[in-house]
Amino acid sequence: MISLLAPSNTPVPVAEALNLLEEASQCVVRAGWLEKQIAYDIVLEGALPEALHAQLQHEAEDHWRIDLIVQPLKGREKKLIISDMDSTMIAQECIDELADMVGKKAEVSAITERAMNGELDFVAALRARVSMLHGLPLSALERVLSERITLSEGACTLVQTMRSRGAHSVLVSGGFTFFTARIAEKIGFSEHQGNVLEIENGALTGGVAEPILDKFSKEKTLRETCAAHGLNPSDVLALGDGANDLPMLQAAGLGVAYRAKPAVREAAQAQLNVCDLSYVLYAQGIPKAQWANAKQSL
Repeated sequence: MISLLAPSNTPVPVAEALNLLEEASQCVVRAGWLEKQIAYDIVLEGALPEALHAQLQHEAEDHWRIDLIVQPLKGREKKLIISDMDSTMIAQECIDELADMVGKKAEVSAITERAMNGELDFVAALRARVSMLHGLPLSALERVLSERITLSEGACTLVQTMRSRGAHSVLVSGGFTFFTARIAEKIGFSEHQGNVLEIENGALTGGVAEPILDKFSKEKTLRETCAAHGLNPSDVLALGDGANDLPMLQAAGLGVAYRAKPAVREAAQAQLNVCDLSYVLYAQGIPKAQWANAKQSL
């Protein structure tokens, strides 16, 4: 099935999408609004051919300025949400903001960008960036959290609505537990995982405790959480933006690259480039009348 998702004041190109499907001889079983003028569902007979999916995605990105998600109709509503934190559930990269406290944001941000696009080994890049934070006091971490970190729009609504409907939720990050613990609590995640910064005498040593949580750890967490809750990977919604999220995104029933790096968008099952995170609820067939009333800020 296909979900056409448009932010407010952007027309949903229903006629254009249906015409493309008709020209490609795709049989539409049913079609209609899940949320009027915002979310439109198209159920097809059979799977959407890859070439046609690519054509629709191109139109969505370059001409319609909407998001388009293709997935099986069966099992559309997920029972587990597992998500990255930096640049996904929050709008910033915590390590870049920490680096700004020691005057090295440009240098660290450049490494972050390359690592998230899959150009650098994640673990080596993490160690290199954390080493630049040597001597940073814990008070600086508190300042970054309180002064610089903002939640991504729709994050609380997405997580809390899914939890209200019985889904389990896990925040899993290559970032740091100092932040994952606090962000998980604010958004409403059931549990969290992250890397542990080494601290001595109230300041960072420039090291990261072993074992380091990397892209393979994220996929492992997905599979272990499924096993613990009697679920299958097809029951999972995964969200992320970087190359270290790809194994997790590709293992999930619905893996969504959220405003992601180009290499990640290309390799992920689905993309969310225009709409906020709450729109993933529409992709699961949940209308706004059934959403949780969630506070959207720290």
